[in-house]
Amino acid sequence: MTGMKTIHELRATFPRPGRVEWIGLRPARRAPLLPVAQIEAHPLVGLIGDHGKLAPPRLTALTGEAGETGVRAPAPPVPGGPGRRQVTLIQAEHLPVIAALCGRAEVTPEALRRNLVISGIPLLALKDVRFQIGEVILEGTGECHPCSRMEETLGEGGYNAVRGHGGLTARVIRGGLIREGDTLIPLLP
Repeated sequence: MTGMKTIHELRATFPRPGRVEWIGLRPARRAPLLPVAQIEAHPLVGLIGDHGKLAPPRLTALTGEAGETGVRAPAPPVPGGPGRRQVTLIQAEHLPVIAALCGRAEVTPEALRRNLVISGIPLLALKDVRFQIGEVILEGTGECHPCSRMEETLGEGGYNAVRGHGGLTARVIRGGLIREGDTLIPLLP
């Protein structure tokens, strides 16, 4: 039979690109998410401003006299480092599903504590795939499972309402800006 795609080809086929619908930052641990119009992503720390993360200091040129001994600045561990959960994304189409499962009229992105709300593309298909949003390249690292905060935020059963609809975690491969309205495009080999 001709024209039949392999499973690899099917997994690399998307009906259309995605779109950034909402962006949120948590200025500190357990702080409410704040909506923003754009965000800066950095490969070493993730999203600048999320959980108070700052861009690493710039390296300065070596200067000094011959024979001068260099002094090393202490290098604290970078929170969120080149980890697997630098950015969290959730599917816009899942918000009404979660609301229905919780018995609510709506659920807002702030309540779900994800950084990016994306529409138009199945996020779980981006696990282990690199994708571009604006000038940033991310790599999907796994499902974003709900935390116990969902019970506090959504009420009893909130944790289970989000299971299977919690979105995707990602790490930053190439930094830059992500803006509301940016397109998400899978980068396939």
